[in-house]
Amino acid sequence: MKLLLKNLLFTLIIPGTVAVYLPIWLGRRSDGLFGWWTWLGLPIALFGLTILLICVWDFMKKGEGTPFPLDPPKKLVTAQLYAYSRNPMYLGIMTALAGWAIWYASYQVVLYGLLVFLIFSVYVRFMEEPALKKQFGETYEEYCRRVPRWI
Repeated sequence: MKLLLKNLLFTLIIPGTVAVYLPIWLGRRSDGLFGWWTWLGLPIALFGLTILLICVWDFMKKGEGTPFPLDPPKKLVTAQLYAYSRNPMYLGIMTALAGWAIWYASYQVVLYGLLVFLIFSVYVRFMEEPALKKQFGETYEEYCRRVPRWI
């Protein structure tokens, strides 16, 4: 129960801010070119958020931890979505941001999404991957050889 509450709290604060609160705040302030096609953004955003939630669940159930860097999983998670991408949680957030950009027809959300992707890319490459190599050793290196970083 404690692990579930920690995951819920983390998800509402960090990914919630990045993938929901900020893009909605930015989108509501934009003057995009609205049309019937903007409705396509909502299911895309919800799909991305579903990916995020599946990943958080896997971190809790299979990894026995949280996505929070100070409370990481104790076991390397390689199943389900992690069998196709080493970073499906980040891809879920990016998908949600693409959906919000379409929903609000907002170039501000597009620019925000590009900034978030740049930050994710630098963080993954220079902080997360070295930490995982140190924590999981050869198991992680073999996983990296099998599964692409993004898609």
